[in-house]
Amino acid sequence: MSEHRRKPPQQAQGGGRAASRRPAPQRSGRGAGAGHDARAASPSASYGEQSPSGGRVESRRAAQRGSAGRGRDGAQSGRSGTGASRPNRRLVNYPRSDRDGWKRFVPSWKLVSGTTLGFFAVIIAGAGIGIAMVSTPDANKAAQAQNNVFYWADGSQMVATGGSMNRQIVQIDEIPLSMRNAVIAAENESFETDKGVDPMGIARAVVNMAKGGSTQGGSTITQQYVKNNFLDSEQTLKRKVTELFISIRLGLTAPKDEVLAGYLNTAYYGRDAYGIQAASRAYFGKDCKNLTPSESAFLASVLKGPNLYNPDGGLGTAATPELNEQRARQRWAWVLDREVVVGRMDQAERAKYTEFPARVESEQARGLSGQTGYLVETAKQYMMRKLHISADKMALGGYQIRTTFDKARVEALSKAVDATRKDFLDEKRRPDTDTHVQFGAASVDPKSGAIVALYGGPGMDKKHFTNNADTQGVPVGSTWKPYVLAAAMEYGTQNSDGEGISVDSKYMADDLTVITNRAGKPLLGKNRQPFRQKNESTTPYGYVTLNKAMESSINVPFAQLVFDVGHDKVREVAKSTGILEDSMDPNDNASFALGTSTPSAIRMADSYATFAASGTHHEPFSVTSVKKDGVELPGFEAPKPQRAMDNAIADNITKVLENVVQNGTAIKAKKLERPAAGKTGTTDKNKSAWFVGYTPELSTAVTLFRSDPNAKGQSLQSMNGVGGIDSIHGGDIPTVIWTEYMREALKGAPIKEFPEPDEIGVIAHASGAPSPTPSAPSVPPSPSPSPSSPSSSPPKVSPSPSKTEDKPKCRPWQVCEKDPDGGTTSGNDVGGLIGGGNGGNGGNGANGGGNGGDAGAGGAADGGAGGDPSPPTSGKPGRPGGGSWGTTAGVGG
Repeated sequence: MSEHRRKPPQQAQGGGRAASRRPAPQRSGRGAGAGHDARAASPSASYGEQSPSGGRVESRRAAQRGSAGRGRDGAQSGRSGTGASRPNRRLVNYPRSDRDGWKRFVPSWKLVSGTTLGFFAVIIAGAGIGIAMVSTPDANKAAQAQNNVFYWADGSQMVATGGSMNRQIVQIDEIPLSMRNAVIAAENESFETDKGVDPMGIARAVVNMAKGGSTQGGSTITQQYVKNNFLDSEQTLKRKVTELFISIRLGLTAPKDEVLAGYLNTAYYGRDAYGIQAASRAYFGKDCKNLTPSESAFLASVLKGPNLYNPDGGLGTAATPELNEQRARQRWAWVLDREVVVGRMDQAERAKYTEFPARVESEQARGLSGQTGYLVETAKQYMMRKLHISADKMALGGYQIRTTFDKARVEALSKAVDATRKDFLDEKRRPDTDTHVQFGAASVDPKSGAIVALYGGPGMDKKHFTNNADTQGVPVGSTWKPYVLAAAMEYGTQNSDGEGISVDSKYMADDLTVITNRAGKPLLGKNRQPFRQKNESTTPYGYVTLNKAMESSINVPFAQLVFDVGHDKVREVAKSTGILEDSMDPNDNASFALGTSTPSAIRMADSYATFAASGTHHEPFSVTSVKKDGVELPGFEAPKPQRAMDNAIADNITKVLENVVQNGTAIKAKKLERPAAGKTGTTDKNKSAWFVGYTPELSTAVTLFRSDPNAKGQSLQSMNGVGGIDSIHGGDIPTVIWTEYMREALKGAPIKEFPEPDEIGVIAHASGAPSPTPSAPSVPPSPSPSPSSPSSSPPKVSPSPSKTEDKPKCRPWQVCEKDPDGGTTSGNDVGGLIGGGNGGNGGNGANGGGNGGDAGAGGAADGGAGGDPSPPTSGKPGRPGGGSWGTTAGVGG
């Protein structure tokens, strides 16, 4: 029988089956476990033999006990028994299982070296992944926001404004080497060789953070550029890590010059200046390319911290001007010395800079004071139209705009206006009349159309935001008459069979002459009565030449001439000289010839420049070049000249307007003492007064009106009584300002004569001119008395103080000379229609019709031959006897 089938030996006493079912006795101690074999139970048993105290059942039970309750000893198996034969399955043997006591916690050299290598491997891998994954982000919009820089015509800077930050980005070649050396020496001497980061600086930042301080400190120029240009200002560990990765990437990929220029263009220097160019302007009033090494060292010093190093002072008790000055001086000297130490300046050069650089007063140019605001607004509007860009895009900045404005002439124009204003107005003494009096002016080069000077008002810094040089709604008065004459010379009249007429043609000029339409029939008012045109003066001129009518600014001839020529023809001529169509009066009435249209001073100066240029028109422009971030944009060439009229017509107009200066209403302009031509203009109720004049070199328009710039609608108010005089004419204050400005603007310029004009057109003799005032027309008679009635009297003209014989002295704007025809030299410079509509309210007697309303400075409020009632837009109730209201009176002078 097989040994395995042999019956087991006899069990010891107490044995038997019961004994075999009892658990084997357990050993206490480290080696005991649930998995002991027969040798562990009986040392005398041979290998492979069953234990006398158990069998297979016992083995299974022991295995079950081991798997169900493996404890500390069971898990480790001990160094004896079944567990001792199993390998250690832990990845990291720590605490060490092969050591006892405290030695279990001492790491092996393998564990230390492995952990160290693993740490560096993770760091390197993480950095590599971070650098690979991060891309250079788009620049922060705030960091890129910059000013728009406007320059005078000579290239010098006028103002930097318009962006959300006072910044002007410049290229690296515009930053002087001295500034680059100073910054590198002071902040990052290894800049040109490092990879964008400084490990020691990073360590300092970590230590600071661990101490609860700022994470700043020790940044390279690259890191500072990244912080300024790509990230927000929040100081967090996440931002610092992001900054680190971007800096490393830039250090590996971006040219050093690009990084340095970027840093210097985005850093804050104090005085509200962002970037090196703005800082140079703010502290030294010059472009950064002109900085000296000493000034560069100063700006590099301020970068340490403007709040503590700007000598103006900063926030906090430690940032007083005195303490800041002391710190700035020490830092400035240190930067210069540091440049020597790092080899960026030799000692001999350093020895030259012993005086702390002087600074200019805090930059004021950003405040659009004086005329600057109006100049900038004019250039900006022109530029936006040319580039077809929105105001929002313009506000992002980055444009460099060179204008046509001549600084000396702008100052001369402002000085002329301010001097006259000071002498003329007294708002404290005469608040009811001298408040809200507005001045506006513009000056244009006839050879190009360039706007060389503007006067827009007292200044945007004084809450006057309306540009008076670009007015809307201010009638130009008799300065419109040259267009009527030019149209007659070009197109002729129905009396000349369409052939142009000469300035020597004669027209009836008597006051209250009936105006006829193109068919030769009396022009009728709304009440079907003949319309009679009013002059300012009641002088019985009879027939006068158009030359004489322009000289004395007589209304009647031009009120008739506009019908003989045709309103549309006059509009064509005016438009060809630069007058905008939407500023022209659309009504085909007599007052159209007398200046109810409302062009701006800019457009009037440019239009008259066409006469000065012998009929060649140039569109007005204010910008000669525009760059965006240093790249020039196309489309800013000077406008091409256009032929507006034959040179003979333009030169004949000039000859007539020269006579206005020499003998007529603009006689005060003779003080210029050089050839000049121009025309005065004054409107109904003295609501505006103009003088537009020119020399061969310069055309200038000056306007005066009264309006509250902050009121709704900004309606015009009468200037009667302004300056203590009854009425103001175009030949007074506007002409005085024009003369004073032109004298200064043309100082030193050689005197030039106007071209001698060729004879042009046919002369309309008295027989071919409109007939004298006809007898009573075949229309229902007016209820008002006839002009020959004994109760009638001539229209009354309010005397001007200039006529007072015992007045001891004339003020500059007053007219003291006597006109050869009996009136003052500006005697016919106002007046116009009594009434309005379609020439509907005339004047058929002094105290007759009731709708005369307020006439111009020379007309009476009594006159009027009656007319259909119309809204009281400007007139007042007439005297008993006719219609009830007068409409807007005519314009003249």
